[in-house]
Amino acid sequence: SLKVEEPQWRKVHSVTGVIPRSRHGHRAAAIRELILVFGGGNEGIAEDLHVYNTVSKQWFLPAVRGDIPPGCAAHGLVCEGTRVLIFGGMVEYGRYTNSVYELQASRWLWKKLKPRAPRNGAAPCPRIGHSFTLVGNKCYLFGGMANDSEDPNGNVPRYLDDLYELELQTLSGARAWNIPEAKGSAPPARESHTAVAYSGLGSPKLYIFGGMQGNRLNDIWQLDLAPSVTKIT
Repeated sequence: SLKVEEPQWRKVHSVTGVIPRSRHGHRAAAIRELILVFGGGNEGIAEDLHVYNTVSKQWFLPAVRGDIPPGCAAHGLVCEGTRVLIFGGMVEYGRYTNSVYELQASRWLWKKLKPRAPRNGAAPCPRIGHSFTLVGNKCYLFGGMANDSEDPNGNVPRYLDDLYELELQTLSGARAWNIPEAKGSAPPARESHTAVAYSGLGSPKLYIFGGMQGNRLNDIWQLDLAPSVTKIT
């Protein structure tokens, strides 16, 4: 009879190189044998792009160039091929951003993107704790939390329930933000939720689960991304 191998955790020892300091609120992406880690916080916001080679078990700091973004935490990150896009996040305490940056990992080249605002509304406001999910050639942004305080040392949280799509150009760049005219009742505002795309049977779908809005949530929502109709259930 076939023996089923159980998954097994083990700590990776003998790691060398420039090891990132402790942090949370960072994001990571896998490109071939590399793991890219960007941002996060611990007594300030981490600024460097750290890369871990899973074959050599070595961390390194690539010599990035171009429009190098400020460090950020609780941002959105997607990866397509050898390019990485980040949106939003906290750049210092109480100050959030709505910038979009693209990293071409084949050249370690950063570029600040300036997609057009939607025809049917304003561009997304600065935020943290949102979801940013790649489906085909579009990134779907949902929710998060804004800071409505005019005092940079203050924090007046505002939970968001807005939905945007960012249309990407082939290989590099982003064309424009769009606000999809979704049918159905939208999920309540939230931050620190999860979102995943499922494109198995039928049209692709975006699933949103949990998050916080003062209290923690455990609801699940489905957004049908059929080209003809966008429907929330």
